[in-house]
Amino acid sequence: MTSNVALDELARFLNDVPMNSGSSDTPGRRFYVTTPIYYPNAEPHIGHCYTTLAADTVARYHRLKGDDTFFLTGTDEHGLKMVKTAADQMTEPGILADKVVAEFQKVWAELDITHDDFIRTTQPRHKLAVQEIVRRLQANGDIYLGAYEGWYDEGQEEFVTETEAKDREFKSVVSGRPLVRYKEPTYFFKLGKYVPRIQAYIEANPEFIQPESRRNEVLSKLKMGVADLSISRSTLRWGIEMPGDPAHVLYVWIDALSNYITALGYGTADDSRFKKYWPVDLHLIGKEILWFHAVYWPAMLFSLDLPLPKKLYAHGWWTSDGRKMSKSMGNFVGMDKIRALGATHGYDAVRYYLLRAAPFGTDLDWTDEGFNKAFDELVNVLGNLLNRVLNMVNKYRGGVIPQPATTREKIDDDLETAISGLAAKLQSAYDRCELQQCAMLPVELARQANGYVEATRPFSLAKDPAQAERLDTVLYLLARASYHALVGLLPMLPAKAMAGLEQLGGNVSGRSLQDLFANPLAAGAKVGTGHPLFPRVETK
Repeated sequence: MTSNVALDELARFLNDVPMNSGSSDTPGRRFYVTTPIYYPNAEPHIGHCYTTLAADTVARYHRLKGDDTFFLTGTDEHGLKMVKTAADQMTEPGILADKVVAEFQKVWAELDITHDDFIRTTQPRHKLAVQEIVRRLQANGDIYLGAYEGWYDEGQEEFVTETEAKDREFKSVVSGRPLVRYKEPTYFFKLGKYVPRIQAYIEANPEFIQPESRRNEVLSKLKMGVADLSISRSTLRWGIEMPGDPAHVLYVWIDALSNYITALGYGTADDSRFKKYWPVDLHLIGKEILWFHAVYWPAMLFSLDLPLPKKLYAHGWWTSDGRKMSKSMGNFVGMDKIRALGATHGYDAVRYYLLRAAPFGTDLDWTDEGFNKAFDELVNVLGNLLNRVLNMVNKYRGGVIPQPATTREKIDDDLETAISGLAAKLQSAYDRCELQQCAMLPVELARQANGYVEATRPFSLAKDPAQAERLDTVLYLLARASYHALVGLLPMLPAKAMAGLEQLGGNVSGRSLQDLFANPLAAGAKVGTGHPLFPRVETK
């Protein structure tokens, strides 16, 4: 099971390691999901939107299930990067942070992000709690004063070993910018002390880091050896003061990672929210910060004697038209483009494309052609089915869903099986954070239902009075398929799915997902009159 940790040591470690517990099929449980906190040195772009929309979709799903859900996002406002950006703009870091944070909050409002809290690392509640965390780390003997000399990636706020610097050709693996040589006194956290325990935990909990390829990357790097972590800077003033030594400010990762518990009140007089929601169920992050979340963060939590997160999910990076995004190359997907598409196609269409574009966890490539294809899928599959159902039920049955006949054909049973199986398939996909499947499964049900229309030809059945019962069955199943597809898309397409259900006459307000699936539209229900759910948009 493990190569670097003796089996007897592994057993000892696991006795002290909090194991993953609970499953998301338990009704009414607590669920806590986070995004990373974002650097406010520039306005949001597609990467920020992707992570945040993913977290929002997961949070919406769990709320619909009836889970007591808490969704956290925010901004990471300290560090050298903020100082340099502010200097370039001839302003102060705090002024820059306030300006850009306002933009983040505006964008999340535009995208209808349903976060329950927005944490800023410049807020007093965070600063005071972080200092208390550091005092507890100190009390446990896990912090000491030393000196650092080596390479530093300013963009990632990461110290890099000599070997890693050489392997990277002394450049950042993320930004490609040159590494910087630093030498200064610094406080260290005894990261190396916890590495065997972290490795044991990762190996014993295969679901802890997802996708599996990322888990393997972390394990491989752990086995190469890990040095203690520099946690302070004496040449920087923009940050949280080191307890007991105001000549130092805390290094970004101790500051930033702590947000997941400081937002819950950990380290304060009122930690009731922490006791309620920790450990977090899902940290959603980009793959470039997985190491810090998979190694630094668990080590801190072990030192604090706190349970580890249940799952870290590291998604991939976006490119554009097969190339790294660049404003100079004109392929950067920023808020101007996202807002323009939201204005013409609706933000739900943007949301659908982002989460539909590739399996969650892999790298993704934005193309306008890809977006248009995804939108056409919504128009021609989901929207088309709803229009067909409403038009036929209104035309042939006076707007009332008919009672199906007692006899059925195999094609009816096949569609019924797909309808009945959607809820379980969606639950499995959400539990595994397979968000592409969460987008596709309801649309595939709608696609099957459209095929059912072509095969059963209800417009022909309507011409033959002898086929009245057969038409009743067809219309009943089509109404159920359309309803289930839209219910399944409520977390993914909150505005459009709700609008479609309202057209069907479905009562959604205040109902759980389980109730909506278990008690759908019934025979005798009155449907509304339809209008295009996704109006066609002329593309150049």
